[in-house]
Amino acid sequence: MAANVMDTLRERGFIKQTVFEGELYEKLGRESVAFYIGFDPTADSLHVGHFMQLTAMHHMQQAGHRPIVLIGGGTGMVGDPSGRTDMRTMMTRETVQHNVECFKKQMSRFIDFEGENAAIVVDNADWLLNLNYVDFLREIGAHFSVNRMLTAECFKQRLERGLSFLEFNYMLMQAYDFLVLYRKYGCSLELGGDDQWSNILAGANLIRIKEQQPAFAMTFTLLTTSDGKKMGKTAKGAVWLDENKTSPYEFYQYWRNTADEDVEKCMKLLTFLPLEEIGELCRYRDERINHAKEVLAYELTKEVHGEEKANLARSQAQAAFGGSDAELPVKEAEGAATVVDAMVAAGIAKSKGEARRLIEQGGVSVNDDKVTDVNMPVPAEEFVLHKGKKVHVKIIVR
Repeated sequence: MAANVMDTLRERGFIKQTVFEGELYEKLGRESVAFYIGFDPTADSLHVGHFMQLTAMHHMQQAGHRPIVLIGGGTGMVGDPSGRTDMRTMMTRETVQHNVECFKKQMSRFIDFEGENAAIVVDNADWLLNLNYVDFLREIGAHFSVNRMLTAECFKQRLERGLSFLEFNYMLMQAYDFLVLYRKYGCSLELGGDDQWSNILAGANLIRIKEQQPAFAMTFTLLTTSDGKKMGKTAKGAVWLDENKTSPYEFYQYWRNTADEDVEKCMKLLTFLPLEEIGELCRYRDERINHAKEVLAYELTKEVHGEEKANLARSQAQAAFGGSDAELPVKEAEGAATVVDAMVAAGIAKSKGEARRLIEQGGVSVNDDKVTDVNMPVPAEEFVLHKGKKVHVKIIVR
């Protein structure tokens, strides 16, 4: 067994809440513990928020513990009300199954499924979709107080707008997941984001009631910016781990543009760099912090997309800011006669109106020259277009 993983997680800033902390610390230091994190397949790709959970699983596995990745093929058909002000869109079973398959494929890049403490993937649809409702109420529902459930943060914030009975069952289903995993695999610890605290705690309590055995809960701090906003969002939407949704270059640039005050936290939570190296990289709060941002962006892109694509993304970023267009991302603009046409055809702007507004606001340059005329013709069959400080592409007009 390696050094106690709770020390690692605490030093790197993961841990937000635990239950029976002393007992859990001793258990993690004494034996290999089967633990799980659940992922609801509400999209066909993991995103940055998921990546933090996978990083935590990696630390746990490296310390000798056994990860169980639970795919919410069953709970995903209900929808988790945590952190929501409205009801999630109901997904068909076919959509859920498609997303489950995508998750399994992506997770194989981050979690080791071979070796002594190999990770396993399970789908709660295997036991939830065939449950007998009356039996479930008698075995599980009898141990839940509605009064206590209504005090949970995930429900309180929904009561004013309306909470469906469908969603109200989510806590029971997630708690039942933990019980099933305990019975099948000896899983005694559930991990998750702090917005899941009530659900995770419910599962640990259910095991202690039903099995008369210790079970534990641990939540992680949410990945937020210094001003409290969730990280992993851009004007285009979520930052995905699937390169077809967020390209390696876009992924790299997202982290390269991390706010100065968030760099050290992101390095601790999302990279595997030693804390001493992180401290040295982040010791400055002047322009030298830019080097730390480049290291952060490179390390995360390498972790998600591999070394080759990380090297290319870094070269593209350096080309964008260093004057060379050899490594810039290439966008085709078929039949474009004007810069506005090219921006729309290449996907730089959603509409001609948006492209014109960007130009009028001084946010577009061609070959380092500011565009001031919304009717400016394309200068050549190939040119470099800059939108703001973050988008830099080579446009090829066909």
